[in-house]
Amino acid sequence: MKKFVILFTACLLSLTCSSQQQKQSSVIKTPVPERPAGQTDVLDLRTAPLPTVRVAFIGLGMRGPGAVQRMTYIPGVEIVALCDVEQKNTEKVNEMLEKRGFPKAQEFYGDTAIWRKVTALPNVDLIYIATDWKHHAVMGVQAMKDGKHVAIEVPSAMNMDEIWDLINTSEQTRKHCMQLENCVYDFFELTTLNMVQQGLLGDVIHGEGAYIHGLQPYWEEYWNDWRMDFNKEHRGDVYPTHGLGPVCQAMNIHRGDKLNYLVSMDTKAIGNPAFLKEKRGEEVKDFRNGDHTCTMISTENGKSILIEHNVTSPRPYNRMYQLTGTKGFANKYPSEGYALGSEALDPSLTANHENLTAHSFVSDEIRKALMEKYKHPIAKDIEDLAKKVGGHGGMDFIMDYRLIYCLQRGLPLDMDVYDLAEWCSLIPLTELSLDNSSAPVEIPDFTRGAWNKLNGLKFAQ
Repeated sequence: MKKFVILFTACLLSLTCSSQQQKQSSVIKTPVPERPAGQTDVLDLRTAPLPTVRVAFIGLGMRGPGAVQRMTYIPGVEIVALCDVEQKNTEKVNEMLEKRGFPKAQEFYGDTAIWRKVTALPNVDLIYIATDWKHHAVMGVQAMKDGKHVAIEVPSAMNMDEIWDLINTSEQTRKHCMQLENCVYDFFELTTLNMVQQGLLGDVIHGEGAYIHGLQPYWEEYWNDWRMDFNKEHRGDVYPTHGLGPVCQAMNIHRGDKLNYLVSMDTKAIGNPAFLKEKRGEEVKDFRNGDHTCTMISTENGKSILIEHNVTSPRPYNRMYQLTGTKGFANKYPSEGYALGSEALDPSLTANHENLTAHSFVSDEIRKALMEKYKHPIAKDIEDLAKKVGGHGGMDFIMDYRLIYCLQRGLPLDMDVYDLAEWCSLIPLTELSLDNSSAPVEIPDFTRGAWNKLNGLKFAQ
């Protein structure tokens, strides 16, 4: 009997170990390359102040001209160079500069390699990149190697090699590498972030974000069809940063918590192949990216995130942005609202599953009062100017203003290269999950062990 008990116990232990090993092995591991010798992280990176920031712009198609125009409203900015494949684009932006009372900038145009002359310019502090996706990372890496800070439109990197190249180069050169994620600066997101940091929502345990935006009216505007081509060739959430960025900031990702792994699912591809057939007569039978992609993410501290992507369905524009906290809830789309618990707002209401009004948003009056009380400090000073200058209602201007503000004072930027890496990593990792029957995929610690070195997200003042 004693031998049987020992044998039975051994079998149980064996089965338990086997089950644990199977569970661990079910997650697809993502390698983390060793940090190059002599390098350290760039968390909280501070650089020499630049009272005057000399900027060169690469890419003047859809996003670039607006960025140049916004920079003309920021004191202490010199616009040194303009670069684009098309000569007409640089000339048009230079005309705008002259109308704004700025001297004409040096123009570079003619081919897809001309940008290399711009990153090598000696009289430039910041390279602002707004090209097609496939050129973002290579330009950013070279700009830092040429001694420049770099700001790169979203998404800034499309695969893991590009992500690690940007991280390693930023750490080696000690230059800032910021992703131009404008949605973290929208007024509702900034206000809600301040509420979270002030404890109004309690512990944020779940977040949701998305990029749901029918692009049918815009597909023909992308130079050389680069965006459609990427969707043809790749599955997954290929544009995750608008939805993921604000949620990660509210959860202090790599500032006390970290993303651990993701699982992704998608629908079949219908909308975009139909668009190509109808508008271009092009039959694409192997279109890779499904119409709708859903991705769930788990964090080290036991929190969850849902991110969605859809650029083909006839749905209203939606970035979702929801935060579920232990004391409150925030929701941006389809309408902005907060729920803080009925008992806290009206003591006469008691818990009653039949009384659905006990689970409603606060009134518009209370919501407006909350948003005024918790308006983020960085928005208070420039809100009126931001709304006047514009750029998605003003958030683009706040983004550019904060970038220049921090560079001029030698302060850490609001978003660092690890934010860039985490938010862009969904592009290759969701594809990996989908190609393996929605298997869980590990999200690397891009800080290489320093994810809890900082205590929460803090915008430098």
